[in-house]
Order: sequence, then C-alpha cells, then structure tokens
Amino acid sequence: MNVLFIVVDDLRPVLGCYGDKLVKSPNIDQLASHSVVFSNAYAQQAVCAPSRVSFLTGRRPDSTRLYDFYSYWRVHAGNYSTMPQYFKENGYVTLSVGKVFHPGVSSNYSDDYPHSWSVPPFHPSTEKYENDKTCRGKDGKLYANLVCPVDVTEMPSGTLPDIQSTEEAIRLMNVMKTSKQKFFLAVGYHKPHIPLRYPQEFLKLYPLENITLAPDPWVPEKLPSVAYNPWVDIRQRDDVKALNVSFPYGPLPDNFQRQIRQSYYAAVSYLDTQVGQLLNALDDVGLSNSTIVVFTADHGWSLGEHGEWAKYSNFDVATRVPLMFYVPGMTTSPVSQGERMFPYLDPFSHILGFVPQGQSKKVVELVSLFSTVAELAGLQVPPVCPETSFHVVLCTEGSSIVRYFNASEEKVKEEKDGCDDTFRCFNEETVAFSQYPRPADTPQWNSDKPKLKDIRIMGYSMRTIDYRCTVWVRFNPNNFSADFEDVHAGELYMVETDPNQDYNIYNNTSHACFLKKILGFLKH
Repeated sequence: MNVLFIVVDDLRPVLGCYGDKLVKSPNIDQLASHSVVFSNAYAQQAVCAPSRVSFLTGRRPDSTRLYDFYSYWRVHAGNYSTMPQYFKENGYVTLSVGKVFHPGVSSNYSDDYPHSWSVPPFHPSTEKYENDKTCRGKDGKLYANLVCPVDVTEMPSGTLPDIQSTEEAIRLMNVMKTSKQKFFLAVGYHKPHIPLRYPQEFLKLYPLENITLAPDPWVPEKLPSVAYNPWVDIRQRDDVKALNVSFPYGPLPDNFQRQIRQSYYAAVSYLDTQVGQLLNALDDVGLSNSTIVVFTADHGWSLGEHGEWAKYSNFDVATRVPLMFYVPGMTTSPVSQGERMFPYLDPFSHILGFVPQGQSKKVVELVSLFSTVAELAGLQVPPVCPETSFHVVLCTEGSSIVRYFNASEEKVKEEKDGCDDTFRCFNEETVAFSQYPRPADTPQWNSDKPKLKDIRIMGYSMRTIDYRCTVWVRFNPNNFSADFEDVHAGELYMVETDPNQDYNIYNNTSHACFLKKILGFLKH
C-alpha cells in the first residue's frame, strides 16, 4: 500500500463531515465518506514546529525538547527516527511537498533531508511572498493584511503556494505510477494559516450577513491570566494594527471579528478545492485502490472564542484537529475498473452532504500517527518507548489507534459505565495530553511563542471524553524539568455542561480529590 499523508496548517474541524453547517468542504467530506473519522483528535502542542516534530517522530514535546522553533531534535534531544524515515528504510520512496516539517532550524534547514526523504523536499516558489504586501486595500494600495482575499492573476507568478503544491504532488503521483514503486507522499497545505490569503471568489460562499461571532467572544471570568494567549502575530498585520486594539485582551471590533471568521471559512473552501484536485488525480493515475490517505492538521485555531485568536493555548479550539484515514478494502470497498472514488466536487455548485464511513468518538492524539500509519501499511509497528528514551532511535510514545477503527460506540459506553476507580479509568479510558509554555503568569508580548530560555511555566493539559483539566506548573528550561509541587494555576472544564470551556471550576473544593488524582497522573 502507498501512503498519501495530507497535513494542513492551522485547520480546526470546521468541515461539513464534522457537522459544521456553514462551511462548504465537499471534497474533504467525500474523503470522510470513505474513511474512519476521529471526532476527538488532539495535537500535543498548539504551535507548528513542536506539533509537527512530535507527530512525525512519535514523541511528545518533553521528549523532542522542542517547545519553540529553535532547536533540531537530532542534536538537542536524541537521534529519533521519523515516520517518513521508517517508510524509507522499509523500501518506500518518500516525498515531501509544501509544509510538512516546519522549515528552518527545527528540521535542520532541510526538512530533515536526507534522513526522512528520498529526494529533496519541494517548496512552492511563491511561498516567499506570503507575508509581503499583496493585499489590495479599499484605497487601491497594497498591504500585509490578515484578511486578504486576492485576484490570483495579480499575485507574483500568477499563482499561490498551495496551488503550486497540488500541481507538484500530482506530477509526483504520475512519476510514481510510471516507476511502479511504493511511495509515501506527504503534502502540506498552508491555508488556512495566516495571512488569510486566498482567491477572492471564495468570499461569495460566505456572505458577511451569514457570519456570526464566536458563541463566547469574551474572556472567561475565571480564566487564569497565564492561560490567555494575546494573539500577537495577528496584531502585527496592517489591517489589525490600524484598529489600535489594546493589549493584551482587545477586543477586536465585532464587524472585524466577522470578517476574520468569513475569511477563515473562505480559506478552508479554497483548501478543499486543492484537496479535491489532489484526490481526483489519485483516481486519474489509478492508485485509489492501493493508497492509504491520511488527512489531518498540526493544530486548531481560535476564531474569537474566549476573546482569543490564533493557536497558542490548551483549549479545544487550539488543540483539536480533523483526523481521518481512508484505507482501501478496510474503510471502504475497492472501486471497480473505470469507477471513481474521488471525483472532483465544485464547492460553488455542490450541495449534497456526505456522512463519514465510520466515526469514532474515542479521544486520540497525533503522537499516535506514526504507529497507526505503520500498522495500516503492514509494516512492523515500532515499539513503545521506555520511560526515558533519549537514547532510543526507534520507538513511539503514541500507540496505534487501528484498534478503534471498528469499535462500536456501545462498547465504548460500556467500558465507561463499568469503571469506578478514577485512576484505573485513566489507564483504560482514552486520554489526550497537550501542553503549552508561558514566560510569565500574565500575558506578555512573547506569551504566544516564548523561546526556550524564557519559558518559566508549562501548562500540562489532559482531555478525556468528559473533561479538560490543565495545570500550569513551574518549569526550568535549563534542565527541562516541571515542578508539579509548584502549581501556578489550574483549569477544569466539564464537557457535558460546558462544551465551550467557559466556566473554570478548578477551584471548586468538591473536585479536590479528583484533581489530586489527575495531578498524580500528569506527573507520570
């Protein structure tokens, strides 16, 4: 089996297949209709480089020692094998297109080539214009805006990075078809990462009068200040700068909030057309029956919830991601000769809804991707890491989730009901861990992306089907140690009564015993 691994930048699950009624994503929904879809999948840190290095190595940020953008795990933590490297060592041609590893120091300025890839990774030539002044304002001048619908013909080279990535990925599929070699092709899409720069026609799908504010656009009363992210990268865009919003809490004017949300959705529909063309090409080259497709994102993105924008937090809106697996013969019946699995669907005319082939509510983590994809491809699953694994080249800290592909939801409920001891339940119930570093107890200009040397507090967060609990503890960047005896703040949200995580009940004394158990669990 080949592998097509699609990873999207900053995509929260605002997709039709995740029940979103507004967003038009027919091609991703069509993929979901032939896939197992995980509705509770979480990233290990809600920022690009740490999340990507974590799921590509199968190790958590405390093992990669990457919480920022400025170290390469092979030098600063351990010479860990990566998922593409493992496939390469098992006879696959491994190919990278677009943003798969985060470029720069954290992947050795080479996207970890030649360890991970058979040929040097492809980056779109127009990527370098991403943050340039390419957004035309009402006055006709060009700006580096956050909200940036564009006329593609006016863009440098008359194209956009994701369009170039799709073209290159399709070219490589054709090459691989001819060579008849097994391949692992990773395609990383930039949008909906900021700036929200996309072909302007996608705005037509989302009239501004249909766009609402977030359901909870205020900073929650009991939110510890250490937990808040002050969305500094957004403040630096020309259109946001012009609003002169106060630091750190804002808020942005309501109408501008709606425009950001509108452009985020428009960027998602633009992304959907790229995914649609890519999957349509898989049909064209006749490889839909012999290629596993994985679709996910590096983390989510807050759209005004809790008065926050961007990622950089432990909330569900920042850590929850779409995750689906299309496995020919397992999640769907093979297509017969001449039939198409993934015909391209135009979001401007397509209105039919798709239902995911299978949906799992199990709480899962991106750190499990390495072992899961290996198992699906029929490779030996890498062993589970020992407690300290800096010296171990090949192991993973996330176990394969293939066992959940056919698990019925009734069985999940039974397991939950038949469990009375909280600590024992943690070991049986599925749990996702995320974490986020902060430089101080109150929002600073570097709170969103503190450099390692400036980290003083680490927020360790645990998400189960019933709650999210986060403890913010003292952290020493010199020896990478967290002191769970020194808790600066805590958060506890119950999913059933508080799905948006607005009412922090951490300090309610009735939960003291329960929290003690959680703390014990987080320490390990």
